Amino acid sequence: MTTSYWFVRHGPTHAEGLCGHTDLPADLSDTAQIERVKTYLPKTAKILSSDLMRARDTARAIWNEQDWLGESPAFREMHFGEWEGKTFEEAEESDAELWRSFWKTPGNVAAPNGESWDDLSTRINAALKALHQNGPQGDIIIAAHFAVILAALQGATAMPATSVFSFKIDNFSVTRLDYLHESNNWRVMGVNHLP
Repeated sequence: MTTSYWFVRHGPTHAEGLCGHTDLPADLSDTAQIERVKTYLPKTAKILSSDLMRARDTARAIWNEQDWLGESPAFREMHFGEWEGKTFEEAEESDAELWRSFWKTPGNVAAPNGESWDDLSTRINAALKALHQNGPQGDIIIAAHFAVILAALQGATAMPATSVFSFKIDNFSVTRLDYLHESNNWRVMGVNHLP
């Protein structure tokens, strides 16, 4: 008995700064890529998304008339607090030591008034558990964000955050994680696949 999560990273925003909870639109002009993703994803899956515009609009673009589960703030990108909208250079200039700790030792370090990696991971793992706690749900497509997908991957593999940061998650890529109900384990079926 399995629940298969098909994470799709939203289309590009072309933002030059950190945009965690900042609600920016996705560039959905690459209709050929969107069609490839639609064709690749299971037609019988349920679909949901983060409630941020870039994920929500991507979910609607890849929707193939699957059961729509709605939008969830639980699958939002990491909140960068006072670093929201700043470039990497600007955020580093505001507090170089905190900035270095945030990236080199991810865990309980957070941007001012933002979310730590541990906070994000707890949020994502709780959201996934809520989806499959009542038994197998079949295939579920989740249109989400870079850090959300990495947090789900970390939860599935128990690898350290510093290791999971080595993975690339491209826009429109698909990462599939299967939850095995009988053994309470995960199986990684693919990461950053671009159909």
